[in-house]
Amino acid sequence: MSERKRITPVILSGGSGTRLWPLSRSGRPKQLLALTHDDTMLQLTARRASGDRFTAPMVVANAAHAAEIETQMAGAGVADSTLILEPAARNTAPAIALAAVLAAPDDILLVMPSDHVITDVEAFHGAIERAVPLVEDGWLVTFGIQPTAPEVGYGYICRGKEIAIGVQRVERFVEKPDRATAEAYVAEGRYSWNGGIFLFTAGAYLAALDASAPGMAAAARDAIADSRRDGLRVHPDGIAFGRSPSDSIDYAVMEKAERVAVVPVDMGWSDVGSWDALHDLALKDETGNAHHGEVIAIDTENCLIRSEGPLVAAVGVKDVIVIATHDAVLVVPRGDSQQVKRAIDALKKANHITLDRPF
Repeated sequence: MSERKRITPVILSGGSGTRLWPLSRSGRPKQLLALTHDDTMLQLTARRASGDRFTAPMVVANAAHAAEIETQMAGAGVADSTLILEPAARNTAPAIALAAVLAAPDDILLVMPSDHVITDVEAFHGAIERAVPLVEDGWLVTFGIQPTAPEVGYGYICRGKEIAIGVQRVERFVEKPDRATAEAYVAEGRYSWNGGIFLFTAGAYLAALDASAPGMAAAARDAIADSRRDGLRVHPDGIAFGRSPSDSIDYAVMEKAERVAVVPVDMGWSDVGSWDALHDLALKDETGNAHHGEVIAIDTENCLIRSEGPLVAAVGVKDVIVIATHDAVLVVPRGDSQQVKRAIDALKKANHITLDRPF
């Protein structure tokens, strides 16, 4: 273990998580919440990339969350985390570039969203080990999630020829499909979900960014060159970083680079992107209900009812999601919880405080 080059986790923690409103808000987004375990999503992410194989992580985050992130990382037993505080939101490609510039060119970076669930960590680690030899040869690697359904909410990766045991060249990335297309992808068997997890060296990533988005790469280098340090906090220069275009790693780098590989893996992954997803992950009783907090449920079936304060009493209801905080209550049909975005749109128009105020 000690003879192998250690891997540096890069945890992306800049999202606002409004799909899980009213629990998740810009002031306390879902990665800082305990949704599936006693640990928060951020802590679970940090723990699955800790130990002798990994260095202390870099966390790229919103400055407003800095103190809470440091508290949670310490609570997870992950010491000496470098916290890169974005001066502005510029999407994932520039965020990763900040970490890559801070790293040494041959450092192996494991890029992970901070708010995903992986239940089979051993399978995840096995996939990482299959990818490392390719990464050390200069490839950019992503991890393709084994589809369990024709999901229309995810992008897909079309896998090409095998280039190493358990590793295939990426033939193409595809956008979120319609239902018929997703069904065809799953039936064909060559498509994986795009889970947004990556492995590459810092140098390979920056070289690819130089080729496809040189302005973005230059902005990241300038922002780090003129950054301010405060202990383990890094404050990139806001003027320099503000010059960066805003784009995802998929569009800015992965879809344009030549040497891109995918490791297909079945590791119990979920992006917990909706209340329906949380109901799927939760322990349920014999009638399909998942409850959290002070809940009374009588003659209810297949419901997710979660209270962070007030008593919630449900009688004679089926297939509903009820989420209650001290200042807001959400009620949506189970199976259609993405409709929360309609409530978010209305709250944005009203400039409502519950979008931002921590619950």
